[in-house]
Amino acid sequence: MITDTFDPFSPAIINLPRNPDAPRVDACIVTFSHEIERYVVENYVTEKIADNHCASCPIPIYLIERNGKRFAFFKTLVGAPITVGLIEDTLFYLDCRRYILFGGAGCLDKEIARGKVMVPTEAYRDEGTSYHYAPAADYIHIPNAGIVADFMKDNGIPHVLGKTWTTDAFYRETRNNFEKRKAEGCISVEMESAAVQAMCDFRDLELYAFFTSGDLLDAPEWDERLMSEGKGGQHDVGHFSIALGLAEYVAEREKQS
Repeated sequence: MITDTFDPFSPAIINLPRNPDAPRVDACIVTFSHEIERYVVENYVTEKIADNHCASCPIPIYLIERNGKRFAFFKTLVGAPITVGLIEDTLFYLDCRRYILFGGAGCLDKEIARGKVMVPTEAYRDEGTSYHYAPAADYIHIPNAGIVADFMKDNGIPHVLGKTWTTDAFYRETRNNFEKRKAEGCISVEMESAAVQAMCDFRDLELYAFFTSGDLLDAPEWDERLMSEGKGGQHDVGHFSIALGLAEYVAEREKQS
């Protein structure tokens, strides 16, 4: 069974080598929006570091220099396996330990205001990738949630903390499963965070995640709500400013500690 998959005792068949000449960056910012990627390239990018290849398309990794710090940035594809694989690949192209992950997520609680940032504290493991990186359990703890929330509070950004539901199958988010996850305290549903956190724990990396409140599941019928809107939705370029500020915050915080 998939719950028996985690194997810390034998070596992986494919091992990505480390590159001793990889450029050092203070953090790597990862998003899902092609519109945000275009905006960042036009307004922030210093240069392209590398092309991270997958079968679907090349994934450019960019360099951003800001206030004396260096940050990498790339747009991943949607889903746990590809996002985890692409972050794993960056360990060859970059010398980096901190990853900022942000994007849209479904909202499980209609009381959460539109546009409020959701900060995940735990992730329900309704996907397959995390079980290859961590022992089986229903939830995985997201240890840096408090740091992300502190940044949001310090900068006056409306936010809410809560559990998230990470699933592989958005067309199988059934009403019964929705009710179970909501009763357990899940406020969002997305497709990557449980797996990315498990991988980061396994590789000794630091993950800082937040989501934009998007479509609403807590309604008699599915409410598309913010999915197609520019401001406040998953393609809102303003959320990159939050991610970049968070990257500076965690880099400076570790420097002072």
